[in-house]
Amino acid sequence: MATKKKASGKKAAKRGSAAKRITPSRQKRGLEAAELLLDSGAPEVADLRQAVEAVGGAAIGAYREPLSGRPMLLASLPREAVEPTPFQRDLSPTHTKRLAQKIEESGSFLDPLIVVRGEEGRFWTPNGRHRLAAAKVLGLKQVTALISPDEDLSFRILALNTEKAHNLKDRSLEVIRMARALASRKPRSKESAFAAEFEAPELLTLGIVYEQNGRFAGGAYSPFLKKVDRFTNDTLPKSLQKREGYAARLVEIDAEVKRIVAGLAERGFKSPYLRNYVVARINPVRFHRAKKGDTKPPMTLAAALVRMSASAKKFDLKSVKSSDLALVAAVASDDG
Repeated sequence: MATKKKASGKKAAKRGSAAKRITPSRQKRGLEAAELLLDSGAPEVADLRQAVEAVGGAAIGAYREPLSGRPMLLASLPREAVEPTPFQRDLSPTHTKRLAQKIEESGSFLDPLIVVRGEEGRFWTPNGRHRLAAAKVLGLKQVTALISPDEDLSFRILALNTEKAHNLKDRSLEVIRMARALASRKPRSKESAFAAEFEAPELLTLGIVYEQNGRFAGGAYSPFLKKVDRFTNDTLPKSLQKREGYAARLVEIDAEVKRIVAGLAERGFKSPYLRNYVVARINPVRFHRAKKGDTKPPMTLAAALVRMSASAKKFDLKSVKSSDLALVAAVASDDG
C-alpha cells in the first residue's frame, strides 16, 4: 500500500513538473535577420527621425520589429522631452530611488525606454516611467529610447510594463485612466473591443472606486467581482456611466462592511481577516463554481450588488464565531 502511495506521489510530481515546462512552438514566426535591417533614413521612420532631431535628440539606428515587422527607431532623447502616458500608475518614489542607486552602482543606463508618439506629437513612455524618473534623479541629459510609430502601444501598459510589479490598485487605476482616455478619443467603440488592453472587467469598476479612495480594500472584493463582472458591448462612455453607479454601490457596501467590522471588534474579535471574512459572508455568489468553458456569470453585477447590500444591512453580529475567523486565517495563509 505504501509502495502504491509512493508511486502515485511520483506520478503527481512528474505531472507537476511537466506542467511547468515551456514548450517551444513548432511554428517559426517573424522575420529573418536580413529582413530586420532598416536604414535610419528610411521613409518609414523619416517622421520619427525629424521629430527626434527637432527636440534635440539623435537617431542611432532603425530596424523592423522581429514579430510584427513594424519599423522601430532607436534614438537618444533629451530627458525632458519624454513623459509618462497620462493614464499610467502613480510613481513610486521608493522604487525610483532604488533604481537610480542601482543604475549608479552599475555605471550604465542600459534599458532603453519604450516610447510612442502621443497627443500633439509628444513622446510618451508606456514602459519606463521609473527609469525616466531615475534618470532625472541621476541628472542625465539624454536617455535612450525605442520609438514606435504605433500609438496604440500606449494602451498596452499592463502587458508591456514589467519594470515594477503592478498591485491591484496600480492595475485598476491604469485601466480606468485608459478607459477614460479611449472613451474621449473613440466614443463609439465598445468596451469589449478593449478587453486585451483592460485585461479584466473588474479592474474598471475597482478603478473608479480607487479614484475616490486610494485606501480602498479592493483585494477583499476582487474575488466577488471576478465572478459577476464582465465586459459589455456598450460604448465606452455608456459603459463608464453604468460603472460609476456600480462603484457607488460598492462604496456603500464597504461602508456597511466597516460598520460590521467595528461591531465585531467591540465584541472582542481582533483578527486582521475580519474584513475579508465579512465580505465573504455577504458575497451572494461565494458558493458558485464556474464549469469549464462557462463564461456566463451566475448573475448580473447589478443584481449581485443589490443582494450583497441587502446581506450587509441584515448581517447578524452574533452569528460570528472565533472558529470561523480561524478558518479564514488558515485559508489566507495557504493562499499566500
